[in-house]
Amino acid sequence: MHNKPIYFNKEKEGIQLEVALAYDDGYAENTYTYANNINTTEGGTHLSGFRAALTRAINGHAKSKNLIKEKENITISGDDTREGLTVVISCRIPDPQFEGQTKTKLGNSEVEGMVASGTLEALSAFFFFFSSVANKIVDKVITASRAREAAR
Repeated sequence: MHNKPIYFNKEKEGIQLEVALAYDDGYAENTYTYANNINTTEGGTHLSGFRAALTRAINGHAKSKNLIKEKENITISGDDTREGLTVVISCRIPDPQFEGQTKTKLGNSEVEGMVASGTLEALSAFFFFFSSVANKIVDKVITASRAREAAR
C-alpha cells in the first residue's frame, strides 16, 4: 500500500526500540518480535505495547482528519488495524525477563509503556507528515471494520 516501510527507532531509559512496518492489500498479519536478538515467537510486553499504540495512532488520525463519519458509528478495533500488516519489532533491554525456559515471551513490564509511548509518538508524526499514506491505511482499516461488523 506504500512504497517504503515505516521505520523508526527510539531509546529511553536504556531500552532501545526499532520498528519497521508495512501494510499490503492482503488480510494476514505477519508479526516478528525480538528481544536482545532472541526471537520471541509468543510476543510479550513489547508486542502488546506496540499493538495498543498502533490502534490509538490510527484512531487518532482518523478522528483528526474526520475520516470516520459520526453517523456511521464505526469503531476501529485492534484486529482491524492489524489486517494486512507486516511488522518487525526489536528491542534491546539491559535486564530481559522472559516467561518460561524457552524465552519465547518477554515479560518486562517497563518495556510495554516505553514501546507504547515511542510507537505512538513516531506513528503520529509519520501520519502527520505523510497523510496520504496514513489515509490509505485508515481506509483499509475502516473497510476491515465494516467487514467485521457485516459478518457479525
